[in-house]
Amino acid sequence: MLLATWLEIAADWKEVFRQRRTARRAVRQALGSLVCLGRRTLSRVIWTNGGEQRSWSAEYFLHSRAQWDPQQLFAPLLRRALPWCPGRLVGVAVDDTRLRKTGLCIAQAFYQRDPLSPPFHCNLMRGLRFLQASLLLPLHRRQAVGSRALPIRFEDAPAVKRPRRNAGPEPWRRYRELVKRLNLSCRFTQMMPSLRWMLDAAGGSGKLLVLAVDGSFCNRTVFAAPRDRTEIIARARKDAVLCLREPQPSRRFYAQQKFSPEQVRQQEAIPWRTTKLFYGGKRRRIRYKQLPEVYWQGGARRQPLRLFVVAPTPYRKRHSGRLYYRRPAYLLTTDLSSSARQLLQIYFDRWQIEVNHREEKDTLGVGQAQLWNPTAVPKQPALAVAAYSALLLASLIAWGPQRGPAYAALPKWRRNAKRPSCLDLITLLRQEMAQNPHLLAPLDLQPSFRAFTAAAAA
Repeated sequence: MLLATWLEIAADWKEVFRQRRTARRAVRQALGSLVCLGRRTLSRVIWTNGGEQRSWSAEYFLHSRAQWDPQQLFAPLLRRALPWCPGRLVGVAVDDTRLRKTGLCIAQAFYQRDPLSPPFHCNLMRGLRFLQASLLLPLHRRQAVGSRALPIRFEDAPAVKRPRRNAGPEPWRRYRELVKRLNLSCRFTQMMPSLRWMLDAAGGSGKLLVLAVDGSFCNRTVFAAPRDRTEIIARARKDAVLCLREPQPSRRFYAQQKFSPEQVRQQEAIPWRTTKLFYGGKRRRIRYKQLPEVYWQGGARRQPLRLFVVAPTPYRKRHSGRLYYRRPAYLLTTDLSSSARQLLQIYFDRWQIEVNHREEKDTLGVGQAQLWNPTAVPKQPALAVAAYSALLLASLIAWGPQRGPAYAALPKWRRNAKRPSCLDLITLLRQEMAQNPHLLAPLDLQPSFRAFTAAAAA
């Protein structure tokens, strides 16, 4: 049963909180944020849980006054999900996401580039910025379904406040120093040891952590950071200046002849190789080139890297349409020994973190809670994301990776779904909550479909 499995996973959170009543309140809010209808404001979550006639201050104090670390909620999730990652490599996708906010009293909110801007014009948005890490579960090794990404880290990454224009030289000097130490790449390097420690604590000390990132993290700050049993695979620019090492006995380290990843793709002397990867619902054949032990003088300095050039994959928008080609991909990785098939599969599975971002914001309304306390602002979204991650894990444990008969029947226009969506899981969770109220008695909840709709109409 999905509900019983989710409650079993959430029971591990009692170690995060100092008091039992605080842990029960957190589990109740996490469950309410999943099954709530409409906007996921905290007042509507309280109404969904049946607390509209009780004092609401304790629900808000959970985030502003209670002492607990929201990142510790993900440790038991990683421990339970690690058996779904066989093999030596454990892939984790890392990316930043933005939550829109309009309140001017939120200290962490700032104006930033809108990722939904058209390519010909950059728009601005006011909101929060979070750095998320998602564990990539290779479900395609067991059944013919795509991989699933489980969030295991969700921490805020606010920008440094700019001083006023007429401020003295000292505030501006401190601002420039903080920008160098607290930018997004530095926060990523600070997250790497935490992810490694979480993996060791979950029983994966003998596994190699592979972090798949996009082009914004392919820079000198990331590649120069110390790593312990951790490798990076990042998307690189096609015009990055690369080189080989100068042959001995020359005293020069970098070879004088430079080349770019695009030139490697066009060079016929380097042969194309083929392998099969699972993406788009089935195993497909892709072509790639690899060049071991290349050096990026402006980015990784003297650290040897491995270059992958993935050829464009032909596709058609419809059976009778013309043949299109996607752009080629250029990847740089610090892993020089693992097989190319494993590394490329991890990077292809990295797209699942974008699915996490869409479901968190569109389906679950993460960031819609109206909080302004500086302590509460990063905690509530992390609690909602942890509840979402526990829901995905509970579905795998209870019903497996495929979409079985336990879920609602698909509509006529959607017959080819092989795995349950987030909406399928939420629908099943609401149904089981209404049919099994005895499971929620320890949380002081009495759910019903009438209560769900009454909270949505409030």
